[in-house]
Amino acid sequence: MTAIARSYQPPAAEADMLPRPFRVVARQQELADCVSLELAPVEGAPLGFVPGQFTMLYVHGVGEIPISISGDPSVSERLVHTIRDVGAVTGALCRLQEGARVGVRGPYGSAWPLERAFGRHLFVVAGGLGLAPLRPLVHWALANRHRLKSVALVYGTRSPDNLLFLEQLRAWAASEGLELGITVDRATADWQGRVGLVTDLLPGMLHDPAETVAMLCGPEPMMRFAAQALGSAGVPQADIHLSMERNMKCGLGWCGHCQLGPFLICRDGPVLPYAELHRLLTVWEL
Repeated sequence: MTAIARSYQPPAAEADMLPRPFRVVARQQELADCVSLELAPVEGAPLGFVPGQFTMLYVHGVGEIPISISGDPSVSERLVHTIRDVGAVTGALCRLQEGARVGVRGPYGSAWPLERAFGRHLFVVAGGLGLAPLRPLVHWALANRHRLKSVALVYGTRSPDNLLFLEQLRAWAASEGLELGITVDRATADWQGRVGLVTDLLPGMLHDPAETVAMLCGPEPMMRFAAQALGSAGVPQADIHLSMERNMKCGLGWCGHCQLGPFLICRDGPVLPYAELHRLLTVWEL
């Protein structure tokens, strides 16, 4: 009952349902099938957000899709989205060039519980494109490093060719404020790093699990096994948080496409505590 009662929100205002026009001011090809778009409003104030939130991006004549915000939350003039070409709308977004217009609704959704990390160890686990929704969190953590005991990022992907934000990863690796661990499923001939699962890196990077707050995003099997490993190591379930990238359609909790048990992910999430998710993630085809 607690989760269901918490999920209720009053109907959205009409303004929340209408996309605002934004212009593509910069485009970065991240991977062969992945692009980052920097957007600025055609008119009016920039769109503020907090790490973990998403927007609904609309391409005229094609459709609308939810995309997590992947930029630095301290840079309010630009709205950054990192998009993989996997369908009609994402393909149209990936083909946009500088100067093109896109509709934006939002921001929507719950945020990473930043205040829980104050005075504690922050442990971030990313898998594949799941690094994009976590990047604003890492930016925030480095800007607030003096308020945290430590910051660790574990990142796993299929192969070295699929490493997202490669230049930023190198900068973070050189930073004294962050401990970075990277692993891949399959190595290439020139890969000198780790090969294996993200869970293999957890024991050597966890410091005082009882005083750790963990935040995870990536494929659901990865998050499930990583959350289980973190819990077994002593991280409290209440301090493990997952970003659920379910099939969201409306962003307002009206259509029901993103339902997971008592939750509508676009409205109650995407960030939710593992303590409320762990049983749901074990139910076949839920």
